[in-house]
Amino acid sequence: MGRFETSLAIMGSSWELLKKDKEILIIPVVSGIAMMMLAASFFIPVFFAHDPTWTQRAMQEDRDSFLIMSFVYYFLSYLIIIFFNSAIVACATVRMNGGDPTLVDGISIALTRIFKIIIWALISATVGVILRMIQGRSNFVGRVLTGFLGMAWSAASYLVIPILVNENKDPYFAFGDSVKLLKKTWGEGLIGTFSFGLVFTVMTLPAFFILAAGIYSGNGPLALTLIGVAVVYLVVLSVFQSALQGIFQAALYQFARFGNVPEGFHQEQLRKALIRKI
Repeated sequence: MGRFETSLAIMGSSWELLKKDKEILIIPVVSGIAMMMLAASFFIPVFFAHDPTWTQRAMQEDRDSFLIMSFVYYFLSYLIIIFFNSAIVACATVRMNGGDPTLVDGISIALTRIFKIIIWALISATVGVILRMIQGRSNFVGRVLTGFLGMAWSAASYLVIPILVNENKDPYFAFGDSVKLLKKTWGEGLIGTFSFGLVFTVMTLPAFFILAAGIYSGNGPLALTLIGVAVVYLVVLSVFQSALQGIFQAALYQFARFGNVPEGFHQEQLRKALIRKI
């Protein structure tokens, strides 16, 4: 079974668990709303300023302030994403350990880790801003290399959230443990990040066909309807992706750390995802 097929199988297993705890879907919905509110708070003032060159001028005239504002935006974005992902992982972990989680359980567990989540968000934001700065100042080859560095960081930190949730470790030690698990069982972060992403990328294609049909329909009401359908489809897909990804991370942590195969998953699936180094 290839990587793509393995990811499809794992997504199916994650879906089976999600069906038992459908309230998990509320978490990425709330996360998405929080992200939209954050974006609005930063970008609506620029829009109403009626100055499309504001960003470019800010970068040239007051670069330090612009970098600080960019960092704050990165930090708050990571804080929202990490907090709600932690809640998803917490709910999935309770289910995998034989419990019957509620939405309150996931949020409560995430809140008990809030200080460490804040620290991890600061670390993630710092890495993100540094990579973005390097990418912005690099040529094509440099941008490609920076992209690989970003993927390496994502892979190395893939199990940090499950470790924070389950073991309540400081972020530095959680990252170290994530790297150690990757070294011991090479492949889990990569298949989770990239193959899951590929599957959902394929699933977004219908939305773009619908958008194109709406744009080129020449019929105003029909165009608005089709564009609305495409947007709703993408939002729903994003919600399911976040939920399934969090469940997968929780399952992967259980198997990588303890060798446990969570209910609904299959040992062969996780063995395919966890390819040991030769």
